[in-house]
Order: sequence, then structure tokens, then C-alpha cells
Amino acid sequence: MDFNVKKLASDAGVFFSRAMQFTEEKLGQAEKTELDAHFENLLARADSTKNWTEKILRQTEVLLQPNPSARVEEFLYEKLDRKVPSRVTNGELLAQYMTEAANDFGPGTPYGKTLIKVGETQRRLGAAERDFIHSASINFLTPLRNFLEGDWRTISKERRILQNRRLDLDACKARLKKAKAAEAKAACEGDAVPDFQETRPRNYVLSASASALWSDEVEKAEHELRLTQTEFDRQAEVTRLLLEGISSTHVNHLRCLHEFVESQTNYYAQCYQYMLDLQKQLGSSKGEIFSGTFVGNAESTSPPPAAASPPAVAATTLPAVPTIPVVPTIVGVPNTVAESVLNPNEVKPPASGTRKARVLYDYEAADSTELALLADEMITVYSLPGMDPDWLIGERGNQKGKVPVTYLELLS
Repeated sequence: MDFNVKKLASDAGVFFSRAMQFTEEKLGQAEKTELDAHFENLLARADSTKNWTEKILRQTEVLLQPNPSARVEEFLYEKLDRKVPSRVTNGELLAQYMTEAANDFGPGTPYGKTLIKVGETQRRLGAAERDFIHSASINFLTPLRNFLEGDWRTISKERRILQNRRLDLDACKARLKKAKAAEAKAACEGDAVPDFQETRPRNYVLSASASALWSDEVEKAEHELRLTQTEFDRQAEVTRLLLEGISSTHVNHLRCLHEFVESQTNYYAQCYQYMLDLQKQLGSSKGEIFSGTFVGNAESTSPPPAAASPPAVAATTLPAVPTIPVVPTIVGVPNTVAESVLNPNEVKPPASGTRKARVLYDYEAADSTELALLADEMITVYSLPGMDPDWLIGERGNQKGKVPVTYLELLS
């Protein structure tokens, strides 16, 4: 118990003496051993690396997992050294809801079929997101975290030791300076001529004794200074080697950054391909859905009486499909509009109504009636009477063909 009390008192004494030393250095009342410019640059570079690594790490974690509570849960599992439970991604959860809704509404209905298609794509997107998060965590987050929790802790520890060595060195320098000043003062007092008429030349004897004592004190202070200087130089070299290793850390983080970008590129490429496939599926089935709806409505409409007049027939049949333009077809007479749509090369652009459009995505023509597109190119587009609203006629020089509206940005 006595040992603990003495150690506590000693630690408290060291703490207060260091606090006083720091205060005197700030006020300019005490000398401070300065490090060379190269060492200071290494310290500044290490601090900058640590600060930016922390910010990049935290923001990458937010990017991969926007939910704060989920991040806290993963942090706790990691600190407890337990495996993080598998978590369903938002895309996979949405796919589950869409599939269940399709089964409820009827998987054979147009809405149910579309829900199943979109849900399957969302499931694939969720799986791709899971793979991307796993890859980014291993190849990017883990090296950054290892640097902060491993190398940087070692550097911080050695820097604290170096700081203590510097304070000890400055304290020894101050002690030696005071001892030399006291020795010089005692020597000056000892050089005075003693008055031997006195029975006891007390001042002369005391001055000589004090001078000898301060000489011993100077020798001790010089010996302590040499030891402290050696320890400081050794610690400075150790810390310097660790700080110079920051360059290797940058090289390692650069490699990890390239791997992170590659993983992110693959992830977005997968997402783009999945959505492009889904868009093609929905585009090909959309016409069938609406055409099937029109046929069903037409069949469900009761035929007009034979004696009804033409105006009465028109009034009876038109309201059934007011939003879908229908081109009448007479048996034996070719449908000019349909043929013009099926043969775009024979179509002439209207006198007015043409527009410029920018292509958003690459599009591969399904047949000779369609026009293949390249992203970011400019084409001229226009519509024809009775044409599917999801399609336009596109022209690029002498080439002409049908193009999907969803792949275009209409400019004028």
C-alpha cells in the first residue's frame, strides 16, 4: 500500500512538473529543444494522413451502409469479435414484397407478370450490392482501419515517448544551467580576500564549501544530460523511421483505392446491365399488354343494333377506347400507316414536327425496322399517326428506323 501511495505521489509530481514546463515553454520562459525541419514535415504529413484516413473511412462506411443504427450494430459485433449477421439488402426486400404482391394479384395478370419481372431484377440488384459491400469492406475499409488501429497507434505511442524524452532533456539542460550559474556565483564569492584577523573567517570557509558542492552538482547534471541526450536521440531515430513508413502506407492505400474503384465500376456495370435488360423486357411486353387490353375492351363491347344509324354506331363504339388511337383497316386494302412503320426507309418525314434528340444509352436494333443507337449521339426524330407512343422514327444521315422513346432525351 505504501508503494502505491509513493508511486501515485511520484506520478503526480511528474505531472505537475511537466505542466509547469509546458506553461513556461508557451510563455517563452523556458528553452525548448526544436526538432529539425525534415522531422517536423514528417510529423505534419503523418497527422494529415491520419486525419484524412479517418474522414475517408467514415464516409465510405456511410456510403456502403446509410443506416446509422445498422452501422452501430456492425461496430458492436466487430468489437465483441462476433460475426455480423447476414442482413437483407433493400433491393432484396423490395423484390420479396413485389413477388408476394404478384402472387396475391395473380401471376398470370399483366400487373402480376410485370411485378415478377421487376422483382427479379431488384433481387439481382440487391445481390450485386451485397457483393460490392463485401468486396469494398475487405479491399478498402479493412486496410484503412488496420492503419488507424495498428500503425498509427504505434506511431502515437512512440511520439508520446519522444515528447517525454524531450521534456526530460530540456529539464536536464535547465538543471545544468542553474548549477553552472550557482557554481560561478560561489566561485566569485570564494575569490574574495578573506580577513584573517578574524578568529574564524566563516564566510571564506562557507564559500569554498559551496563552490565544491556546486561543482559536484554540475558534474551530476552533465552526466544526466549526456544520458538523457542519448535516450532522446535514440527515440527520435525510432520515431523518424516510423514516420518515414507513411510513404509505404500511401502506396498501400493507393492500391486499395484502385481495387475499390474497380469493385464500384463492376457493381454499377452490373446494375446498368440488369436495368437495361429489364427495360427491354418491359418495352417488348408493353405493346402486348395494351393491345390485349384493347382487344378485350373491344370484344366486351356489345355490337350496335343493325338498324342503328352510322352516327349512333360511332357514339356507341368510340368511348370504349378513348386514349388509344386506332387506324381503321379495311379488308383487302393495305394499311399504309402500318406498312410505313414497318418499313421506315420508305417513310418521309413530316413537313413539321421533327425534333432533335440526344441518345442516353446504347441500343442494339432487334430487326431491320429499328435503328441502332450509340450513347450521346444526336439524331432527328418524329412520330407518325397511329404509331406506338413508346416509339419514334429516328434519322441519322441516310439511316432511318424505329427508336424507343425511353432511350432518348428530346431537346427541341
